[in-house]
Amino acid sequence: MLTFIDSDRTHNRRSFLKIGSLALGGLSLPGLLAARAGPANQLVTDKAVIFLFLHGGPSETETFDPKMSAPAESRSATGEVPTALAGVTFGGTFPRLAALAKKIAVVRSFVPGDANHDLKPIMCRDTFGANLGAIYARVAGINHPVTGLPSNAILFPRAVDPGTQPGTGAFGRFSATGTLGSACAPFDPSSGGDLEKDMHLAMPLARLDDRRRLLAGLDRVRWSLAEGKMLEGMDRTREQAFQTILGGVADAFNLAKEDPRTVGRYDTAPLVRPENISKKWNNYNNYVDNAKALGKLLLLARRLCERGCGFVTVTTNFVWDMHADVNNAGVAEGMGYMGRPLDHALSAFIEDLEARGLSDKILLVACGEMGRTPRINSKGGRDHWGNLGPLLLAGGGLKMGQVIGQSNHDASEPGSEPVHIQNLIATILHTLFDVGQLRLVPGLPREVAQTMTGWTPIPGLHS
Repeated sequence: MLTFIDSDRTHNRRSFLKIGSLALGGLSLPGLLAARAGPANQLVTDKAVIFLFLHGGPSETETFDPKMSAPAESRSATGEVPTALAGVTFGGTFPRLAALAKKIAVVRSFVPGDANHDLKPIMCRDTFGANLGAIYARVAGINHPVTGLPSNAILFPRAVDPGTQPGTGAFGRFSATGTLGSACAPFDPSSGGDLEKDMHLAMPLARLDDRRRLLAGLDRVRWSLAEGKMLEGMDRTREQAFQTILGGVADAFNLAKEDPRTVGRYDTAPLVRPENISKKWNNYNNYVDNAKALGKLLLLARRLCERGCGFVTVTTNFVWDMHADVNNAGVAEGMGYMGRPLDHALSAFIEDLEARGLSDKILLVACGEMGRTPRINSKGGRDHWGNLGPLLLAGGGLKMGQVIGQSNHDASEPGSEPVHIQNLIATILHTLFDVGQLRLVPGLPREVAQTMTGWTPIPGLHS
């Protein structure tokens, strides 16, 4: 066994990298690799989910349901743009998504359920107090058995840009695991999680972009491997563990390994420059961080899913609360800050998945914790609203190119059968698992095994 000790840490803390019997959240990587040679886990599909959480609550009308026939105080403040689907329009800041409408599904009858700022539907009473990714990790295992990557991750802006603010916990814990146990919590590469403490991800704990010290040590390991000094008597799975640690896991989190042209296509920073955002809003820094990070966060999420991560939560902190108060811009100005980067990032992601043949393998879900009031307030903002909110899905092998459900005349509530959070969760579960077998998982909480497995997916998406 080879151990690297970080000289800045004491020996009584979890501060070392063990190669050969590396502890990944309490599991041995060689053991996991060996287990892969056995029967496949019939519960888990070969798909992954990226959940883009639009924290603050985006408006139904300024996103994908403009209602331009409604009175001025209700219809989209940003106008509309025609889509590739006949008779369907999106809000005026989404021209690229509109052109890709045949590759996405929009739900216009989604009911968040209340108007509270929290983390629903990614973590709420319907998830029994756990991040949805924690449920995935509990069933699929907390690390991918071949690549060693965490199966559940959370990406805040600081994961791709060290100059941004840390992830917010003011409205709930993204790391919540309910009764599933802390090992199932999403790995956060921007703030130091268990995997980072054990592996260093080939990097110091403080940041992901300075790998010099540990890489120097790993270079010595590579030399020893090349000389044949360390593999004598080592079984095949331990050898594979060496190669995994020496490369793939750290590289997955490193955007410098990506083609610069691809990084450029995802980059949302040029769209909304800091100097063009009004500093009178208290959420100014949130707006800046969103533009700087959003596209690259989706690119990083794609890299993780390609390499075995099954559930990635992406959020840029609290940016969609468009009251036109001291904190937040109104909807017309705010959608200029938020809508354009979202349009660009989602479009780049959808096009990238298609080019890589991943459209059937990765499901993107995008929504917030609530919607906004059907009437614009006297200051040009929209307030909290729980009766209707936007929901977009793309990929995952589901049926795209459709609008599911309808809103009523002013987008205040569904005009057709409502889609609830439980339906969205069921869609995600049916994408990731053979749900009919979930209740057989040993030790899985009854709420998950017996309750969630009975929920109905969003109609029209699954074959």
